[in-house]
Amino acid sequence: MEKESKLVKKVRRLVRRAGLPQWLHRFGPKKYELWNHVLALLVRELFRMSYRRVVSTLKLLGFLCASKSAIQATAKKLPVSLWQQLLAATLTTGFVSVAAIDGTGFSRTSPSLYYIRRIGGVFAKRFVKVSILADTRRKKVLSAVVRLLPAHDVRDVPKLLRQTPCQHKTLVADKGYDSEKIHELCYEKNIQTMIPSRKRCKKGFYRHKMLKKFRTQTYRRREIIESIFSSIKRKFGSTVQCCRARTVRAQIFCRLILHNTKINKNQDSGQSLSSR
Repeated sequence: MEKESKLVKKVRRLVRRAGLPQWLHRFGPKKYELWNHVLALLVRELFRMSYRRVVSTLKLLGFLCASKSAIQATAKKLPVSLWQQLLAATLTTGFVSVAAIDGTGFSRTSPSLYYIRRIGGVFAKRFVKVSILADTRRKKVLSAVVRLLPAHDVRDVPKLLRQTPCQHKTLVADKGYDSEKIHELCYEKNIQTMIPSRKRCKKGFYRHKMLKKFRTQTYRRREIIESIFSSIKRKFGSTVQCCRARTVRAQIFCRLILHNTKINKNQDSGQSLSSR
């Protein structure tokens, strides 16, 4: 039970560091604390199990766990701000030298390739868009924005910069983030942008000001965020099983929290826990 006790200690420390209340609601029943619900949601993403199997597994291992319907209601009830606080609690530093920003997609289901070809590939276009701001040195996620509907990458940048608890000196991104508003926002926050200019895009006062200090060697650190996406999808999967917006966000943020805390560092730990 050594690894399970470490997992419980990490979750309780995470909730306490985020400054969250002990109980899910002050007027509700005082049987299960908030960390019990968060533990169940994290275990579900860690071992890719259903709600029912998570409850039965935790009870077999001797942990206090709520019912299946209670955990489902918790995933629907928890707001995005609470998940942002938990994600910020996984960070141990307040300064980041070089931060990278990019977006990726998670499939909303996992249909067979034959089914996708049969319907003409229309079903494959439904995906959940996730934009993250990551530390290129420690490979941790600083903040994230989850969207169920497609939107341009530039729209998520102000929210990502506002939600991160860390101060960073340099921001690297690809050409899709080359916007005069982004350069102006970073200039006001004393952040140097390393964003290559798009083709036939020459105008812009702040764009010219930032391009004077553009360094190719620093811009190449943007590739680290692609390895972060690859690590998350290899460990926790590239699909989401939920349908509602809050449950999808809860599922994505659980994966980001697990990635930052490095709970799934050894894949054999999950096999040993599920086999007990």
